Parts: sequence; structure tokens; C-alpha cells
Amino acid sequence: MSDIQKPKPPFPDQQQQQTPGRTAPMTPQPDHGEKSYRGSGRLAGKAAIITGGDSGIGRAVAIAYAREGADVLIAYLDEDEDARETARWVEEAGRKAVLLSGDIKDPAHCKEIVERAAREFGRLDVLVNNAAYQMTYPSIEDISDEEWDKTFDTNIGAMFRITRAAMKHMKSGAAIINTTSINADKPNPGLLAYAATKGAIQNFTAGLAQMLAEKNIRVNCVAPGPIWTPLIPSTMPQEKVEQFGSQVPMKRPGQPAELAVAYVMLASDEASYISGATIAVTGGAPIL
Repeated sequence: MSDIQKPKPPFPDQQQQQTPGRTAPMTPQPDHGEKSYRGSGRLAGKAAIITGGDSGIGRAVAIAYAREGADVLIAYLDEDEDARETARWVEEAGRKAVLLSGDIKDPAHCKEIVERAAREFGRLDVLVNNAAYQMTYPSIEDISDEEWDKTFDTNIGAMFRITRAAMKHMKSGAAIINTTSINADKPNPGLLAYAATKGAIQNFTAGLAQMLAEKNIRVNCVAPGPIWTPLIPSTMPQEKVEQFGSQVPMKRPGQPAELAVAYVMLASDEASYISGATIAVTGGAPIL
């Protein structure tokens, strides 16, 4: 799909009440690389965990990883239909897909994700901490203690716990890839709690990369700009959805497929000297 063909705002009214949202009602439908991604064996024989792997960025990464030769555990909240569709694409690529639903705010479930992957695959080479929660609020007075804690528990607390559990299974050459955001560098005031967690994720990534360097386990993060995923119509007011992506120089949101190459590169052995980095995929908006 050329740049000319990629969807640009304005987008039609499509509010979703459920969070984190579903793919089927979206207009236009996101592109996860179903028809475009071509693998070349860069992750052959590897096993990966992808949290939030049912839709959006997570689905695009799962499809790319499978086509590059990796088996994938797809961890997700409760979006069973989306998760089954992602698994179908993984299996169509000839790789093993394991689905595991549950709430990553629960520390026991964080451990279960890792242990299930280790049992199913017999190894763990790549951990993609991608699951996230956000909600838009116009004022700090509108953000409850419960909302603040939910955002932090989902976005950074679970990342810490899943990564900690993964350590006993990850060997030299393994890779951890965390999804941060352009909000880590340019926080959107309407996404105050979410943006704060994304700054924490970038800091966590940089510190952990130094901590694990002697074990030859690499830790990096990807910082997406505005990406067309179910989170958008389910967490933003319609006026924001209608113009979503217009604020970046490319004047459009990115498609999930446009991020997959960054996650593949960071997971591959070719990236053996890249650790502690942030890869910006932002439609031209600089992260300095």
C-alpha cells in the first residue's frame, strides 16, 4: 500500500463503548500486514510472547514474527474474536500460536503468561511488552485514584512483573522490546496518566538495558506516534477520532503494519549491538 492509498482523516463516527475496543467495527479497517508482510527467516526457531497481541500493533507484530519463523504466545484481556483472528494468521504462516486471556494487572497472571510460554515452546527468546490502557480526561480533577492506578498497573506494573518472571527463561541473545509512545517525549495533556506511564517505560527500558548487558540480553523500546488501532475509537472522543493523525507531518495515522519492521529488527540477531534504544515510528514527528 503506497502512502497515497493509506487512510487520512477525517474519519467517520465510530465510538466504541468497550475498552480496549474491537477491530471489526473500525472504519477504515487497520492494516496489520496481512497481505503485505513478507518474511525472510530472521526469527527462525525463536519463541516470543506478545502482550496485547490480539489486535493493533500486537497483531501486526505477531503476523510479522510468525512469517519470520517464530512461535508466538498471544496474551490479551478478553477480546476473544480478535485474538482468534491473530492466531489464525500465525498458524497460516506455519507457526504455533498460543492464546492466553487474562488481566495483566494481576501479578499471578503475569507469571502465568511466562510459564505458559516456557511450557508450550520450551524456550523464550523474545518478550514484547505491548499491552496498554489509556483514557482521555480534560482535567486532572477528572482522574480518580482508581483510574490512575489502573493505568500504571496495566502499562508499567505488569511490564515489570512479566519481565521479572521472564528472566529465568531468557538466555544470552534474547531480546525484550517495550512499547512506549511519542507521549514519553511530547505528552498529550488529555492523556496525562497514559503519557506518564510511557515516560516511565522509556526510563525502565534504559535502566534495564544496562542491568542486563552482561547477560547479553538486549532491551529496547519502540515509540509509536498516532497509530490506527481499536484503542482510538474506544478511548477518545469523536472529535479526536475524526482528526486522528492529522497532527504529525505526514498528516495521517500510522497503520499497525508500519511498526512491525521495527519490532522484527529489534528481535533479530542482526540487532546484536542495539540495546537501550528508542525507535521512533511517528510519521515525521521528531523525538529528540
